[in-house]
Amino acid sequence: MTTTAAYDEHADWYNDYMSPEAGGDYIRQVHGTLGDLLGPGAGVCLDVCCGTGAHAGVTADLGWTPIGVDLSRGQLRHAAARLPVAVADAAALPLADASVPAAVCVLASTDVPDYAAVIGEIARVLAPGGRFVHLGVHPCFVGAFADRSEPGRVVLDEGYADRSRTLGGWNPAGVRARVGAWHVPLADLLNAALAAGLRLERTVERGREGVPEVFGFAAVKVTH
Repeated sequence: MTTTAAYDEHADWYNDYMSPEAGGDYIRQVHGTLGDLLGPGAGVCLDVCCGTGAHAGVTADLGWTPIGVDLSRGQLRHAAARLPVAVADAAALPLADASVPAAVCVLASTDVPDYAAVIGEIARVLAPGGRFVHLGVHPCFVGAFADRSEPGRVVLDEGYADRSRTLGGWNPAGVRARVGAWHVPLADLLNAALAAGLRLERTVERGREGVPEVFGFAAVKVTH
């Protein structure tokens, strides 16, 4: 499947939407979790599907040198002020094998038609022992199949197994309603990492009001 730059026409809105002022506790939760999973380091940290570069400050504060890639030129207009960037499809990264010590992909797994291919590309460009952090919406509790309109409660329907792209969902003002989302079930997500030759080191679930909103994992490239 071909990935398209669905965010181009929404880039200015998304830049504001992902600001700490607009995102509030949610963005702080995302950034805190990212920092916990990535940890301090040195050298390049590739920000895959970097969007507007909203998360670059987290990696930089940990000592890494963030470099971003994204397909959306509209988003990269904003990102360029925050980190070096390049236009690229996440499923075909313009980098040599084993060339970066770390990579992250934050809140983007539902934005591509084949996230397993993206993880495979990330594993290809990671140096042996390199670290990858995935952080995204929680596959089991966030999606078109999950009604989160009542605080502290999630009502799930039978659509969890539907992996197709949809603009449906309970929040008509959110990202999904504007650009749509592909659903990646939890098993698909973890199996993709294992199939790419990554070794899971830690998984994390975080959420407000006791209900998981985000899911993340840290993995390293297995050396042979």
